[in-house]
Amino acid sequence: MKRTSLIIVSVLVLLSIALTACQPASTKVRVATDATFPPFETVDEATKELTGFDVELMNALAAKAGIEIEWVNIGFDPMLAGLSQCQYDVAIAAITITEDRKKDMLFSEPYINAGQIISVQKSNTEITGPESLAGKKVGAQLGTTGAIEAQKIEGVELKTYDSYDLAFLDLANGQIDAVIADYPTALGFIGQNSEKLTTVGEVFTDESYGIAVCNKNADLLKKINDGLAAIKADGTVQKLEMKWLAGQ
Repeated sequence: MKRTSLIIVSVLVLLSIALTACQPASTKVRVATDATFPPFETVDEATKELTGFDVELMNALAAKAGIEIEWVNIGFDPMLAGLSQCQYDVAIAAITITEDRKKDMLFSEPYINAGQIISVQKSNTEITGPESLAGKKVGAQLGTTGAIEAQKIEGVELKTYDSYDLAFLDLANGQIDAVIADYPTALGFIGQNSEKLTTVGEVFTDESYGIAVCNKNADLLKKINDGLAAIKADGTVQKLEMKWLAGQ
């Protein structure tokens, strides 16, 4: 009788282990960002936590898709380089979808439209658009489409920075003549120094931001696209645009 009970208990234990092993584990991914792009990603000075449009969007998307996130804060250029080697699973940092980047990484569906615009000091009346940048010193963050577009303009003296906050600081201090940056990013920095800085001309490129994914993980890309579609449908993305982008 005791032996029979022991066998039954052993079988139950083995069944329990097998059932546990069959349960789907939560998906945990390393999400890289460059928290120097307000209002998209920044570090809250009070809490020291990551915050911003992209951060809240990714957190909301992950909740819908059943993805557990581990955030990594790193510079923009090494972030893209690391993602191309799959050191990170995902990157979100106001990343413009380009054909060159598609060679090294996968992209989600676009989540916001953004193009390049020129920012100057309010006292500057010489610069009115890309055609008036010849002979001017123009700042942009290293590895961004702002730097790429600046290089296309003949006669521009490009100065690259590790982060856009440094570029806009130099602009405010008169160290450079202009900054080329994504329109929403430019608005965020100008909102912090609206007495000195402004944009000129129109957005002169047609670009979209996407969430970049390791090119070996198409399954994760599908989950991200499904989560993104869900938060677009339930109005979350629109609420985040109103919270972070409207009135910047």
